Amino acid sequence: MFNDFLTEEEAIAVESALLTSKDKFSTRLAIYALRCLKQISQSTGRAIALIQPAEIALWISQDEQIQKQIELDESFANFFTRLVVSALRPLQEIAKEYQSNIEDLTVIQVINWFAKMDKIQPSSPDIID
Repeated sequence: MFNDFLTEEEAIAVESALLTSKDKFSTRLAIYALRCLKQISQSTGRAIALIQPAEIALWISQDEQIQKQIELDESFANFFTRLVVSALRPLQEIAKEYQSNIEDLTVIQVINWFAKMDKIQPSSPDIID
C-alpha cells in the first residue's frame, strides 16, 4: 500500500535497499510520514516536534493522494493516523543519529538508517537450549 504513496524514485530506492519486507514497510511509512510532517510544518510554520496527532489526522483526511488510493472512512483514518504518528519515533532516532532536525532529513538518510538497523537486528531469534 505505501508504495502507492511514494514517488517512483522513492519506491525504487526502497526496493533497491534490499531490506526485509517488514523494514521495507517501515521505511515506506517513515518516508510518507516525513513528507506529511514536512508539509504540515510548512503550512503551520511550526517545528515537526510540535505537531499534534489531531493535526496529522486532519492532514490525512485532506490528503488527495490518499483519497485517490483508498476510501477513507473514520476507522481507517484513525488507523492510518496512528501509523503516521508511530513513524515519528524512528524519524526522531534518525534525526538524532544525523545530528539534525526531522525537517532536514532526506529520503536517502531514512532508507540508509533502516538498512543499517536491518543489518544490526538478527534475522531470527536466538534459540537457547
